[in-house]
Amino acid sequence: MGRWSEEKVVGAAPDPSSLAAARKLALPGPWSETGSNDALVWGKCQGSGKTPYQVSVDVAAPAYRCSCPSRKFPCKHALALLLLWARGELADGGAETAAFAEEWASQRADRAATRERRHEGPPTDPAAQARRLADRLSLMDAGMADFARWLTDLVRTGLAAARNQPYSWWDGVAGRLVDAQLPGLAEQVRTMGSDVHARPDWADHLLFRTGRWWAVTKAWGRRDGLTAEEFADLRAAVGWATPSADVQAAEALPGPWLVLGAHRGDDGRLQQQRTWLRGPDGTVVVVLDFAARGEALATPQLAGAVLDVIVARYPGTAPRRAMFTGPITPRGLADSLGKGSSIADVLEMEAAAVALSPWRQSHPALLAGVRVCPGNPGWLRDSAGDALPMLDAPTVPLLALTGGHPVQVFGELEDGRVRPLSVVVNGTVVTP
Repeated sequence: MGRWSEEKVVGAAPDPSSLAAARKLALPGPWSETGSNDALVWGKCQGSGKTPYQVSVDVAAPAYRCSCPSRKFPCKHALALLLLWARGELADGGAETAAFAEEWASQRADRAATRERRHEGPPTDPAAQARRLADRLSLMDAGMADFARWLTDLVRTGLAAARNQPYSWWDGVAGRLVDAQLPGLAEQVRTMGSDVHARPDWADHLLFRTGRWWAVTKAWGRRDGLTAEEFADLRAAVGWATPSADVQAAEALPGPWLVLGAHRGDDGRLQQQRTWLRGPDGTVVVVLDFAARGEALATPQLAGAVLDVIVARYPGTAPRRAMFTGPITPRGLADSLGKGSSIADVLEMEAAAVALSPWRQSHPALLAGVRVCPGNPGWLRDSAGDALPMLDAPTVPLLALTGGHPVQVFGELEDGRVRPLSVVVNGTVVTP
């Protein structure tokens, strides 16, 4: 396994504060019993307590472990250890692996073997498989009918009344959807319980979501008439997962793939990472990674990086979800993200995508020649005078980064706003 660059370590940080703390620890002083081999990097870091923290990192299939109480993954100790390793300041191969790192690696290998045996399972019984599918569909049908009745009551009572409902009211509906094996809808309903109190545009937002949920219930009842791509989008919207083995067996698209940008989110229960890629033929896909709170997400890819990797796509309409199916080898960094479009053009493309798949929440947008405009929230404005409000964007740092000049921005369109994920400044792709 090749040594990571410092840029790759920086990209693995969960937030800027963790990286800043890690830089302060990336000195030989607090570290002891450090070492590395082809797959592992390890060391002990002396903190404020009597016992030093035991830190282990699997750099081949990125995973992190530290005995500190931090709930961030990787924590500042793991990041500091990786920074030392990236700079060549740890022992190289040949050193005996520390016992705590060896034990952790062994436990991970055992768990992986268990999962593999579970995945292989007994030979498939087609009749039993058909019965399980029929049972599941019957359960989902009942759950969808119950959800439609709840939506009818919601509208009959009035959307304004929903804002006065406690969280337990939303959680109760979400729980019934989970029981009906509709976890995708359950997550949306549970999130809405917070949105109606947190968002200033909660009324418009709830009306929009209610309409989308109602459309899901209608489309589910007519699923037999949908195309394979349309049903795949609907299936993803309700949370019916497609086995990754089926995806890997379907296709293998070679690179190089350009990383357009990535976004990490955390709702307190689940972490999600979206990585947008563009292939050599212009195909745009999004790789989704999930991790429960307290577990490590996949290592993020650097915006502007060109990757040699095989990708397989999930079924559905474009832009399709994808997954990496082979080792990732960085080829270099691009000085541009390609030809961008005006705001009017990207909105037109979003409208066309929504017409095909109304369930998707985020749409990729590569904007050319847009200026960052101050405000709360800030705006992106193009030469035609069209503008989009920004979402989750650090307006002041973006203004400092671009100097008010027109730049290329890649982001996600979501609910009429754009979330900037990368900016091209003077031939360099930068994450704001």
